[in-house]
Amino acid sequence: MNSACTTLPRILAVLCTAMLATTAPLEAAPQAEAKADWLANKKKNIEARGKTYDHDHMSRSFDSMDLDKDGLLTAGEMAAHKASRKGGRKVNAQPRNVPQAPANPQAQAKAPTKALAISGSNAPFAGDPATTVWFKQPANSFDQSLVLGNGRLGAMVYGDTDTETIVLNESSVWSGSRVANDIPGGYEHLPEIRKLLVEERYREAGQLTKKHFSSREKPVMGKGVGTFGRYQTLGKLHLKFDNTAGAVTDYRRVLDLETALGTVTYQRGKTSYTREHFVSAPDEVFVSRITGPVSFRVSMDRPERFETTAVNDRELLMTGRLNDGKGQDALQYVGRLRVVGGSAKAVGNTLQVAAENEVMLLFAAATDYRGMAGRQLSDPLTATIADLDQVEQKTFAQLRAAQKADHEKWFNRVTLSLPETDNSRLATDQRLAAYRNEAADPALSALFANMGRYLLIGSSRPGGLPSNLQGIWAEELHTQWNGDWHFNINVQMNYWPALVCNMVELHEPMISLIESLVEPGEKTAKAYYNAPGWIAHRATNPWGYTSAGMMDLGSAAWLCEHLWEQYAFSLDNEFLRRVYPVIKGSAEFFLHQLWEEPENKWLVTGPSKSSETAGKGPNGDRSSPCYAPTMDMQALRQLFANTLRTAEILGVDPQLQEELKAKRARLAPNQIGPDGRIQEWIKPYEDTEPTHRHISPLYGLYPYYEITPEATPELAEASRKFLEKRGVGQSTGWSNAWKINCWARLGDGQRSWEYVHQMLLDNSYDNLFSQFRPPANEKQKKLFQIEANFGFTAGVAEMLMQSHPETGEVGAEPVIRLLPALPKQWPDGKVTGLRARGGFEVDIEWQNGKLVECRVRSQHGNLVTVRYGNQTKELNLKKGESTAFTLTK
Repeated sequence: MNSACTTLPRILAVLCTAMLATTAPLEAAPQAEAKADWLANKKKNIEARGKTYDHDHMSRSFDSMDLDKDGLLTAGEMAAHKASRKGGRKVNAQPRNVPQAPANPQAQAKAPTKALAISGSNAPFAGDPATTVWFKQPANSFDQSLVLGNGRLGAMVYGDTDTETIVLNESSVWSGSRVANDIPGGYEHLPEIRKLLVEERYREAGQLTKKHFSSREKPVMGKGVGTFGRYQTLGKLHLKFDNTAGAVTDYRRVLDLETALGTVTYQRGKTSYTREHFVSAPDEVFVSRITGPVSFRVSMDRPERFETTAVNDRELLMTGRLNDGKGQDALQYVGRLRVVGGSAKAVGNTLQVAAENEVMLLFAAATDYRGMAGRQLSDPLTATIADLDQVEQKTFAQLRAAQKADHEKWFNRVTLSLPETDNSRLATDQRLAAYRNEAADPALSALFANMGRYLLIGSSRPGGLPSNLQGIWAEELHTQWNGDWHFNINVQMNYWPALVCNMVELHEPMISLIESLVEPGEKTAKAYYNAPGWIAHRATNPWGYTSAGMMDLGSAAWLCEHLWEQYAFSLDNEFLRRVYPVIKGSAEFFLHQLWEEPENKWLVTGPSKSSETAGKGPNGDRSSPCYAPTMDMQALRQLFANTLRTAEILGVDPQLQEELKAKRARLAPNQIGPDGRIQEWIKPYEDTEPTHRHISPLYGLYPYYEITPEATPELAEASRKFLEKRGVGQSTGWSNAWKINCWARLGDGQRSWEYVHQMLLDNSYDNLFSQFRPPANEKQKKLFQIEANFGFTAGVAEMLMQSHPETGEVGAEPVIRLLPALPKQWPDGKVTGLRARGGFEVDIEWQNGKLVECRVRSQHGNLVTVRYGNQTKELNLKKGESTAFTLTK
């Protein structure tokens, strides 16, 4: 399309808008029609003619006419659209390089204008390269945004100088509903299924399993709708600025991870502008302060099921109800924005705001979700009013001080420094690009690791919902994999850094999630297996989904690893008493479900799976489902050991202790296959996908520790060979992160670093959100999945300090290992505040690849062994005591 074709409609739009601007007083502004109103009118008119209303089609039509993308349709835009249709042309959003018409600050109709080119600030970078994400231009999409969160409320700031877009999230914005999904009676077919599995008739076993171990309403992926539901975006906040003539200079957009403040600064002519954004946990609001003589229009929207109204001249309300999965209204959400300072006036479903010096925007959100965690509100409308009323009289400085202190108490528990280079001073997107072009930058690894801690603080707080597949950040309705809690690695990886990075309290939502599965999981265990205890199958939602269908049973045992590990790091006996019934219930289920395979008389699980992959059976069948996958056996050895040890500590259930000891000893063991690799299935089947993303049989290496170079060198070597065969594969983010940790457990710093390097090449977006895997082409949708962020952080910590026992035997004591997997690329560095099992904090400093000093602080007062290379030191510290020392290899 030539330039004349695209310019004519915009000239018409500007002319129409200009005429409206010179004749329409302030009160005439409602001529602009909000998207929700326009769609509602279209729906009414179309259905009145007996035709079918297509919401998605009409929504796209509105967007094509809304030239400046502020959610309002003016007479000028409609005139431009009509003119273009007469000429047989489509109106597109105006490109950045089209000069804008002179701004009329009194005009209430809007002109489709865009800013001139933006030039970034050339001022020297003065921040910390290990804790600062920054850019010289606005974001084009979510993966370049500044990410903010308080555990419940999230924001992604784009920073455009003409039309600011801020994506808003609230952790309980979930579609779907609680329904009875279990289908009873599967246990009647278990003997037949197990017989087929032993006979290696996997296809027939799979057919029977699918028939009798399914749920009434399964999770629906993609754009489908079901009662399982999915996590959704709350919506978007739009700020459409007036007086945007002139070039923008000295632009800079910065996210300070240490204080959780996002800033946008720039100049237009001789005027300086600043926007400061943060999300406060103490005050439960998102705060924006906009400084400089400004005039702008505020609007809020989301893709569907919303209504935005101006409550008064200073307040916008967006509310609606999400789909319950059956086409009915369910969860109610509320977003409420209040303007503090300056002047403001309601204009239709928007607010027109102006200020000579500064103005503050306060945003509160809530839902009526009442479930496993969260605020448990019945009236989110009233709650958001109360939230804003409580903070409206506070100054920006007061709000900021409370938020900053709250964030820093978590973030500053750990510090990490790695060598800086010239590359470390570049803007983050440029820094990544140069790194990918072979520029050295060890400090970039520290930044990415610190980002993981930052994101956990922002997406997981005590009393709240756990961090999901996207943390709490989503711009879409149809989040990938429903934005749920998968527990065949994903939600577990979300919490890998919580304990070792000294944020035990932030692990609490994970504990609440596991506890919430017990009640529905008991019904599921009874319905499908006629078993005591509880079980859940691979994925869940806030509605308590535990039904069968996804059959990797060991995943539920994996969840319980988190219950024991929190105790192992904290030595909190009250916590152990609290969670013992949960651990015990899981163990009781598996004790009941174990059966004896005929060849070796081992106790095994089945039907089950090795997550998302299969071996080639003797008839060419895929061994999925299977029996006794290696990961199941490892996870059950850990579950039984932890249940047994917990019962010993609490002095309860002696009979159960004996049963656990006896059956744990009979579980199918780890096996080494003919190719020298650890075996994934009970038989040495060939892989159907040799480079598959899952490395399930290495669960015993990490996060469990029954495979260690010290105690089981043959199994450690077999694990090494397994990792080598799997390789990078499709370079899936969470898989690469898991491999960092596994290689670290094997003591191979160089191989760990290779996956650190791989993730910075393939799995990091410009804003350091983790990318699921590199896109196949430019048209492929960007896939964000947050667990790789957390897995990376845990992996870096594992490279620098480990504290697991040398063996998985019951009661084995932890050993603190210093710099167990230090790569040559990090010759110097320092880490402080890492938490070790047994209730210790550890600081480590090194130079030229050698330990300079270690400091260990004891929180409880007990013995511990510290190892550096082949040197060991026994410590016996009192509660609160610390000691500094050095060792040589």
